[in-house]
Amino acid sequence: MSGFSFIHAADLHLGSPLSGLATRDAELARRLATAGRQAFEDLVTQAIERRVAFVVVAGDIYDGDWADNTIGLFFARQVARLDRAGIPTILVRGNHDAESVITRSITLPPSVHVFPAARAETLRLESLRVAVHGRSFQARAVEENLSLTYPAALPGWFNLGVLHTSCTGHAAHETYAPCSVADLTARGYDYWALGHIHEYAELSQDPWIVFPGNIQGRSVRECGAKGAVLVEVADGRVTGVSRFPLDRARFEQVTVDLSEAADTRAALETVETTLRPLAEVAAQRLVLVRVHLAGTTPAHDGLSADRENVTAEIQAAAHRLHEDIWLERLKIETRRPRAPVEAPGAAIDPAVLLADLDRDPDFRSRAKAALAEIGARMPATAEPDLEAEFDALCAEAEALILGRLGGRHC
Repeated sequence: MSGFSFIHAADLHLGSPLSGLATRDAELARRLATAGRQAFEDLVTQAIERRVAFVVVAGDIYDGDWADNTIGLFFARQVARLDRAGIPTILVRGNHDAESVITRSITLPPSVHVFPAARAETLRLESLRVAVHGRSFQARAVEENLSLTYPAALPGWFNLGVLHTSCTGHAAHETYAPCSVADLTARGYDYWALGHIHEYAELSQDPWIVFPGNIQGRSVRECGAKGAVLVEVADGRVTGVSRFPLDRARFEQVTVDLSEAADTRAALETVETTLRPLAEVAAQRLVLVRVHLAGTTPAHDGLSADRENVTAEIQAAAHRLHEDIWLERLKIETRRPRAPVEAPGAAIDPAVLLADLDRDPDFRSRAKAALAEIGARMPATAEPDLEAEFDALCAEAEALILGRLGGRHC
């Protein structure tokens, strides 16, 4: 058996919008809208340049049913590039592009193989002596352990299983086609190409059981590098598994400790210093960063009282570092230093009054009811969950009031 390599990808989610962004800049909005497609174009280009034997996509090629044929034509155009280069594309359908979900179709090149949903089947690549086993989702919610339906390994062949599954489970993803590492290992395959979980994970190296993650993060909930996996095989055994990035827009979260910041100016300088390492990442792609300001600092009231200007200053600092670093959202989570205990008869402290109000059960009940009403009128994809952030919103309002007062006043 000669040596070869293949690319394992999953969760392309073509047609999915990138969410949670303030796209006031038209050019930024355009680049974000095309990031997922460009990531897949880059995957195809790398497959051709690396001369891989085949490409495997373990489900969720599309984010859902097509509004029109645009997404289908785009995918067909890209796999046609692979077809012309003599590279087969091997697919299973996942929960987002299950047989019952996607109602439209575009004829794909003959080198594209889509596994059926009725049963698990085996595709033999005779020239490589590779047996690829797979099964698609028939419907969005699959509760059956599909791995148990996969055929036994072919002796003397390199056996590759392709499965869209939550496997042992993940808090951020629905449980579909659940299975265990033991279930997968029992099939006797050499490599399991999994999909559904949007983070890179090696569940086992004997045999290799891998989630490549998605190729493009879609919100700040999907931070860090995103891409695919290059798998190298020699003499029927996996000799190398390496990730390579594809994302055109990367989400990051940064927490800035402002405990040493005496005022707003010092706080902004600290933020810029903390963001500096992102300039290297932004040299290759857009960077969308959510900044969390934390720590107990005298700058707390000033930051909260002038959130709009602080936000603008942080964005300006990000652009000083690199033009492609964009502030996705600012979260002010700092705290005011504890005030000294006042002597009896001293003037009333506004901070104490506001803190007492915040703890008042009647106020909290009425405020939460108002937030629930507001939240019910917001789009389902809107951030944040106002009720879940109730305490943070109260703290922010308190700081805004005190900041407008200019500190503690009688």
